[in-house]
Amino acid sequence: MNPHGNPVTVPVPVPTQARPTGAPGPRPGSDPDLLGRAHAVWRVARPGERVCLVTGGVLILSGLAHLLVFAVAGGPWDGPVSWRKPVTFGLSFGLTLIAVAWVTSYLRIGARRRTALLTVLAVDSVVEVAGITLQAWRHVPSHLNTGTPFDTGVAMTLAVGGGVLVVVLQVFAAAAFRHRPGGPAGMPLALRSGFAFLIVGLLSGAVMIARGVALSRTGHQQAAYASTAPLKPLHGVGLNAVLVLPALAWLLSRTAWSAALRRRVLRAAVAGYTAVVLGAAVWAALTW
Repeated sequence: MNPHGNPVTVPVPVPTQARPTGAPGPRPGSDPDLLGRAHAVWRVARPGERVCLVTGGVLILSGLAHLLVFAVAGGPWDGPVSWRKPVTFGLSFGLTLIAVAWVTSYLRIGARRRTALLTVLAVDSVVEVAGITLQAWRHVPSHLNTGTPFDTGVAMTLAVGGGVLVVVLQVFAAAAFRHRPGGPAGMPLALRSGFAFLIVGLLSGAVMIARGVALSRTGHQQAAYASTAPLKPLHGVGLNAVLVLPALAWLLSRTAWSAALRRRVLRAAVAGYTAVVLGAAVWAALTW
């Protein structure tokens, strides 16, 4: 975001600081080498963005490492105790952290406030993935597990961390709708839609936890674990929207298409994503 509060696009979809006013932008179709682009992004990134870049990368590597652990150690992929959880949560939190750091550069929000929120988001992401990974190595469930005081503490920490995640992302979502975001043609729609679907994904996760806790407290532990399955597709689809739709808008900006055509394509993509989210919601309602 430049000193005038006007976000601008960058060559790659990762967090960045805006170019000085009047600086020439990348030409559609230009393709500098990958190392050069990565260096340029890192050089202009703000401290909060760098924290998210590094943290997100570490979380992604953690997820990939546990995929290797699963390949070597074996065991079930599904269920409350499996290597799937550190894999999927590491990858998901890492990608989401990097995506949010990038897309919020288009929002009209104060630099200090954004940096503080991104830092909280990075710390919270580490806590969530660390708790889930710890319990996977202990071969016990991470969520809804009140078998021992320690397990209860981990489960409560993850629940509180989820609440922090919801609050931080809702602040960003509110900023996206309060003031029109910047960016190339279609980016404002992509950002607002992405954050709207993200909130749906977060709320579905909160519902999963709330119902699971209610069932576990009444002695139905296995039912508590099984109760989360119907909402998982809605949860996953909703969370990924904040990366998929803005990334599509950015990719379209690299083409020679007119701004009007790019907006039409983006509107069609949002309509398609809406259909997927509604389909996941209907499936959850029918199977829950």
